[in-house]
Amino acid sequence: MKLARLWEGSVARGLVLLAAVAIVPVLVATGFAQTALFHQAATSRFDDDLFDVVNGLYSGSSIDEGGEVDAPPLTDSRATRVYSGKYWEIAEPQGDRLRALKGARSRSLWDSELKPPPGGVAALAAQAGKPIYYDSIGPAHELLRSAAMQAQLPGRAAPVVFMAAEDRSPLEVDAASFAAETAGGLIVLGLGLILAVFIQVRIGLRPLFALRREVADVRTGQADRVVGVYPSELEPLAEELNALVAHDQEVVERQRTHVGNLAHALKTPLSVMLTEAAGQPGPLAAVVTRQAEAMRGHVDHHLRRARAATRSQGQRERTEVAPVLEELALTLERIFREPPVEIDWRAPDGLFFQGERQDLMEILGNLLENACKFSKGRVRAVAEPMVPGGTAPPGAGRMVITVDDNGAGLPADQRAEALKRGSRLDESAPGSGLGLSIVDELARAYGGALTLEDSPMGGLRIVLELPRSEG
Repeated sequence: MKLARLWEGSVARGLVLLAAVAIVPVLVATGFAQTALFHQAATSRFDDDLFDVVNGLYSGSSIDEGGEVDAPPLTDSRATRVYSGKYWEIAEPQGDRLRALKGARSRSLWDSELKPPPGGVAALAAQAGKPIYYDSIGPAHELLRSAAMQAQLPGRAAPVVFMAAEDRSPLEVDAASFAAETAGGLIVLGLGLILAVFIQVRIGLRPLFALRREVADVRTGQADRVVGVYPSELEPLAEELNALVAHDQEVVERQRTHVGNLAHALKTPLSVMLTEAAGQPGPLAAVVTRQAEAMRGHVDHHLRRARAATRSQGQRERTEVAPVLEELALTLERIFREPPVEIDWRAPDGLFFQGERQDLMEILGNLLENACKFSKGRVRAVAEPMVPGGTAPPGAGRMVITVDDNGAGLPADQRAEALKRGSRLDESAPGSGLGLSIVDELARAYGGALTLEDSPMGGLRIVLELPRSEG
């Protein structure tokens, strides 16, 4: 695994994986080393027991009157049982082989002989007086640990080889048992260490998680700046974030001021032109009035769009939807009394639009007013959180507002035309034709979308997606 890929997705996961990559090889190496040391120590103890037997044979052996070696009596009962795994033997070199002396071997060997060490007679002669330890195969084909020493007995010219061997299966069983216990202990230790690292990382990164939550609160409008107290490593980051937020707010306010100044600079001359034209009736005045009204419409349209784009940059304002729907429904029901229109609205408490109240009022006001104009007395508006997958910016919460009416509806081939600025598909209805266009442009400015569909109530359904503020 490349080191750079450890940090993909999560710093905490990367730190824990890095600790695991460091801990696991160390524990594995420790386990092998401990097992090897135990095996070496157990083998050394085993060899010491064999040396005691060899030394006992050497010190207890004597030469009888006939010049034969008289072996000492050994008290280990295992040496008296055939193929018991406990063996000893006294032999003499003959050329490059060893020949067991008559009556000088344990009963457990029966009619077998112990195998010489690697190197045979030459190795024994080269280390005369010193024991040689080696592994061999016993008479019952068991694995043996053996010891052999060549020595000189008083009264005998030829050297004598004293040999002892024992089944080393218990040694291997003990070593395997130790290895298993060590592995189990090291696995528990490794898991404990990784768990400790995980807890340490989670606690150590807690200030970073807190900073992330504060930044999210600032982004969603629940806070104006980062106010938490952070360690010295994170304090500069928090200060830079606050400076960035302050700069962003300053830029947004400056843009709003410019937009307001532009609106004032353009609307005042237009109002003067309209007033003067109204005071001097005539063909020229009619042209001036008509063009000035068109210019005022264009100015209102573009300034509204610029204000929406400016507000959507920060997106730290938040507006609850339910009070806005309630206020608009009461107002429009008073306006549309003849014939009466009933507006049924629904919105859960705690559903917030991530934007300014003025923009939400303008968006929903245009939608509900349009529905009231073309309905046959019934309008329904439903606002609710949206499941992931809309057109709002990634990472933002989303909400959907659906407005239905029971009017005549709108054919599918005319819906795209209805969203164009100034388009009026029904000339009998009052208005400028800017309603749906304004809503569409404001929604796009906030990263949302507007679509037109058939309503189950029989008229037109308007589906509006907007960014939602958490909490």
